[in-house]
Amino acid sequence: MTDKRSKLEFNKLQKRLRRNVGKAIMDFSMIEDGDKVMVCLSGGKDSYTLLDILMNLQKSAPVSFELIAVNLDQKQPGFPEEILPNYLSSIDVPFEIIEEDTYSVVKRVIPEGKTTCGLCSRLRRGVIYGWAERNGITKIALGHHRDDMIETLFLNMFFGGSMKSMPPKLKSDDGKHIVIRPLAYCKEKDIAEFAKAKEFPIIPCNLCGSQENLQRQNIKHMLQDWDRKYPGRVETIFKAMSNVAPSHLSDKELYDFQGLTQDAMTQRAGGDTLFDTPDFPQQKGENDDETSEKSSVNNIQFVNIG
Repeated sequence: MTDKRSKLEFNKLQKRLRRNVGKAIMDFSMIEDGDKVMVCLSGGKDSYTLLDILMNLQKSAPVSFELIAVNLDQKQPGFPEEILPNYLSSIDVPFEIIEEDTYSVVKRVIPEGKTTCGLCSRLRRGVIYGWAERNGITKIALGHHRDDMIETLFLNMFFGGSMKSMPPKLKSDDGKHIVIRPLAYCKEKDIAEFAKAKEFPIIPCNLCGSQENLQRQNIKHMLQDWDRKYPGRVETIFKAMSNVAPSHLSDKELYDFQGLTQDAMTQRAGGDTLFDTPDFPQQKGENDDETSEKSSVNNIQFVNIG
């Protein structure tokens, strides 16, 4: 690929990411005039991309907001503590490196061989929330993207018995913080390509010695397999997360089934089509020779998720 072609492809990629981030910010009112936004920077491709895109949008946004990049140095053995300060200084962005030895706490509490991710995440969240409160942060921006959100949906369905994911915007349990995910509409493969082109100084995520969650990896492989075999399926799943019909599920907290009577006017329009045979468009890659009696569910191939 020629340099001219490479530059053209990169510009298209960059515009796509900026457009998706801008749309997510607008759709969910993530950033408002006067906000002080903390961008949580881990040293991975997602958070680097998030900071880069937000810095660019900051220059042309219709509202004025501050950005500050924050990294939590958890004192993991081998952590290259000079990489982030050097990079952040080079791009001229306000930043803070918080030093908190949560690594020793986790290793002391969690038995050898057990996953450390749960406790590590809670400790990290507590430190970040505390710093945000002390420094007047109004929004905390995380680098989770569209694929993270879909993976989390399936993890909760398969292993947690609930239908929930990572929302684009949420309020912390104590009500003091608003967490946003501006990359909510961005594909992981676009982010990976962007990070490679920008040559971000990536810090490996396995310094703590614990393996990445095997169940999440299996879900990721399942979705990647679907994406290869049936282009458009993953996009449809993500669209479904924004098109929920509580009256067609079974959660009594979300929908008043007991109060539903002939006189009630709470049913969603089109509710009686629940009993109709679904008429789904055929996706690319589907086998045209399969009989019509075969449910589309039977076409879904799951990996072994253990």
